[in-house]
Amino acid sequence: MRAFGRWCLLVVLALLGLQLFFALRIASMAVVAPQSTSFERSQIWQIVTRQRQLPWRQEWVARQHIATSLQRAVIASEDGAFTQHNGVWWESLEKAWQKNAKAKAVAEQRAQRRPDAKMPDVKIVGGSTITQQLAKNLFLSGERTLLRKGQEMLITVTLEAFLSKQRILEIYLNSVEWGEGVFGAEAAAQHYFRKSAARLNDWEAARLAVMLPRPRYFEQRAQSAYLASRAETIMARMGDVVLP
Repeated sequence: MRAFGRWCLLVVLALLGLQLFFALRIASMAVVAPQSTSFERSQIWQIVTRQRQLPWRQEWVARQHIATSLQRAVIASEDGAFTQHNGVWWESLEKAWQKNAKAKAVAEQRAQRRPDAKMPDVKIVGGSTITQQLAKNLFLSGERTLLRKGQEMLITVTLEAFLSKQRILEIYLNSVEWGEGVFGAEAAAQHYFRKSAARLNDWEAARLAVMLPRPRYFEQRAQSAYLASRAETIMARMGDVVLP
């Protein structure tokens, strides 16, 4: 029993040490831009392994040099309540859970009607806020487990405690993926429109915002009807967005 107690104590101390490490890293981000994220490092490895080279675009720019149209478009598309919550928007999570449960039930019903057919893929709706997405990209893997989700929540709370909304949005816009090897608003603006992020207009900003959930997919489908239609919807919402 004593050995088990010591083992439990070591686990608890290790977890506390990990949270302290995250807290110190996040606190430093108030003044120092992160050099890379966990997600970026993972993508680097995949690209190099597959292509034996590293086509990479990323350039950090201050939030003042990112068009307000892109800031509004991203908030409208990814997290309309960004300025209202403390990192987690429970209503959005509940809706996402309901959609996922309904989609899973429909898929299971189809599988029961056709037992010989392959189980159809279920599209998972995330419901994550911009802060949660940043928490995952900065430090975590892409696996979907309760343990990872719990750690994501803790990092999200820490980000909101140490950083302003303006800084969270700035780091997010400079590190989010916009295509294979394309990270950050400046790289995306140059890659898709041959201009700086500061000069993006509403239509260009909306199209970039729509790409975010599946950037590599839409990079190969620039003329997608869905992309154009969804961009129109985002443009209509941008005027109602409150910037931090």
